[in-house]
Amino acid sequence: MDRMWNDALEVAQSCVRQAPMLVIGSGASLAYGIPGMPQLKDHLKSMRMPCATGTPEHDSWEALKMKLDTTDLESALTEIRLSPGLTAEIVKVTWDYLAPHDIRVLREFLNDRDLFPLARFIRHYFNSTHTELHVLTPNYDRLIEYATDAAGFVHYTGFMYGHLRERAAGYEPRIHNGAKALRTVKVWKVHGSFDWFRDPAGNVIGLPPMEIRPDNLHPVIVTPGIEKYRQAHDEPFLSIKQGSDHALKTARSYLCIGYGFNDEHIQTTLVEQCKTRHVPLVLITKAISHTAKAFLSSGKCSQYLALEEGPDGTIAYTHLHPSGFEVKGQAYWRLDQFLNLVLA
Repeated sequence: MDRMWNDALEVAQSCVRQAPMLVIGSGASLAYGIPGMPQLKDHLKSMRMPCATGTPEHDSWEALKMKLDTTDLESALTEIRLSPGLTAEIVKVTWDYLAPHDIRVLREFLNDRDLFPLARFIRHYFNSTHTELHVLTPNYDRLIEYATDAAGFVHYTGFMYGHLRERAAGYEPRIHNGAKALRTVKVWKVHGSFDWFRDPAGNVIGLPPMEIRPDNLHPVIVTPGIEKYRQAHDEPFLSIKQGSDHALKTARSYLCIGYGFNDEHIQTTLVEQCKTRHVPLVLITKAISHTAKAFLSSGKCSQYLALEEGPDGTIAYTHLHPSGFEVKGQAYWRLDQFLNLVLA
């Protein structure tokens, strides 16, 4: 067991030494009480949409609710094609349900500046010559941005700085201290963000955190299902996808936190890089998804470590020991404990 754990530890430490790109999924937000797709699915099923009985929109909404009785939200929204108007309503309901949880975490952060272990990683990362940290996430929430603030650095999400933020189209604004650009966390939010809205003129803007959706502004978030493939060709998602793909192609290692590998829309490039460039990957999460286990066991990732919760601690899987082994008494699948392991 000692040899197996030493092999795993070497993968973990090597990944962090190589200044990894972060891939942060919904599992990281669940740890702060932000609902995931199962909870959103149940919430949508309980909603009444503003469509008259007997109309095509009403029929498609009822068909979607029936489909949700037997499948997940992603699959249901892929199989049932909704009108643009009904899709827009789902976006609003999604924002109204989830965004207040983001504000709650912000309040908790104001009372506890050590709330985010991610801030510790960011400080460690920039205790070097590195000037940029790239983070890819499908999450709408701003926990990564809050953690960056806690660490004392600036973040960039594709928009200008300020309270009413325009998109930074064609260039990336940088904050300078004299002639020196400040170290920046670039957050590639491929499915949008709670603070992005489209105004009546069609312009996408960024606003400060708020608990109530502004009147006459439409949230710019991509719901699960077929809609995300259509919106991938629209701005700001096209530019964000291009930026995240470039970061993935140049990364020397990947550290995945709470990511389930359930989204081919955003992970295709990551999988290609693991296969063609043999980029090492570390995954830490409460429970490794079936799709993540299938990817890791496929042979496409030649060097990996995956950590999940076990009955008495942590179960570790590596490319050398794919069947896994248990590390008792230690919760290394949690970011704070993982950082104690690799940053000690």
